[in-house]
Amino acid sequence: MPAVREETTMHDHRRLGRELGLFGTDPLIGAGLPYWLPDGAAVRHALEEYIRDAERRAGYRHVYSPVLGKRELYEISGHWSHYSDDMFPPMDVGGEQIVLRPSLCPHHAVIYRSRSHSYRELPLRMAELGGMYRAELSGVLGGLNRVRSIHLNDAHIFCTLDQVADEARAALEMIRRAYEALGIRPARLRLSLPGPGGKYVADPGKWRRSTALLTEVLDGCGLAYEAVEGEAAFYGPKIDVQVADGAGRESTLSTVQVDFHQPERFGLHYIGADGAKHRPVMVHRSVIGSVERAVAHLVEEHGGAFPAWVAPTQLVVLPVSEAQLPEAEDTLRRCAELGLRAEMAGPEHGSLGARVRAARLVPYQLVIGAKEAADGRVALRLRDGRRVDALPVEEVLDRVRALIGAHRAELWDREPVPS
Repeated sequence: MPAVREETTMHDHRRLGRELGLFGTDPLIGAGLPYWLPDGAAVRHALEEYIRDAERRAGYRHVYSPVLGKRELYEISGHWSHYSDDMFPPMDVGGEQIVLRPSLCPHHAVIYRSRSHSYRELPLRMAELGGMYRAELSGVLGGLNRVRSIHLNDAHIFCTLDQVADEARAALEMIRRAYEALGIRPARLRLSLPGPGGKYVADPGKWRRSTALLTEVLDGCGLAYEAVEGEAAFYGPKIDVQVADGAGRESTLSTVQVDFHQPERFGLHYIGADGAKHRPVMVHRSVIGSVERAVAHLVEEHGGAFPAWVAPTQLVVLPVSEAQLPEAEDTLRRCAELGLRAEMAGPEHGSLGARVRAARLVPYQLVIGAKEAADGRVALRLRDGRRVDALPVEEVLDRVRALIGAHRAELWDREPVPS
């Protein structure tokens, strides 16, 4: 048990977040409202770019919607009657009550109904990485895991009943691939069901249908899961992908949900092959969950040694002496042209050994000595201590860019010699 506590402390994202210059908080801004420093913003941008690209490839269309909405919007969706304890109080603006949104789904429902849809358009996959706000009590706030300002990788799929299972399976596959790229593993899958005493939509028929659909998906995929009462959304059951920190504390990172409730509340429909109006089903899906919680888990999982494609600094250029500064600066320029995040640590920062140790979390260390400078080469050190024989600068950068572009967990595509 002491070893677990030591590991948890060592990889506590709150401490590491400060030490690595990723994010911070200030009482003047407020509890649960973190700000992002440049290195943290780089990690966040990498995650956002990855998920948007993955969604585009999977046929999602991206939208933007405001973080505010009229109270009436959330009364229609059911959030006001079932979830208002977790919402910030309304603001009176021009005689209307305006609310900071606790969820994106009502906005997406309104966007869907802004025009008519044919059955030929379905499934219609709508995605947004958007902000939302929840009035968490100060006692439950903690680092990035539990915040009041949340940026959620959210999506809503409007589809027919017989398309739901396929869309849920595809969402689970997107989650699997994202976890592989991020180098993280789920602690377990949870089928989150309603429990006694909770504020849930009172429609037993809809609950039975949506639960049966998600159970069919999990069983059909051969995935192990636990059914847990009391963890459902107020409008429907969920498949929750749970992750755990070093102390075994669980949190939900990714989710897939089936919702019959909001399509009915907002009067959503599509025109079927028979020319009549039909009600779509709404599948809620988040691949990496909130950016805040995703970064917290990445820090704790990797201790700041992020996969290369996520790392705030992907390469560090290390000229052995001042004589190699021109070649080092040229290499740094080439990195920038290729879209690689690189920095230079010159001799003014100490001995080569000291600079290598200072860059221990950087995936790639490009060492340029007199021989390498004369030959147009670099000696490559990998973060894990392995070394690669001196190679032409362009070859090294092209191979690094390919690995990063493929979101590979491996640092190199050939076996380097051990140090």
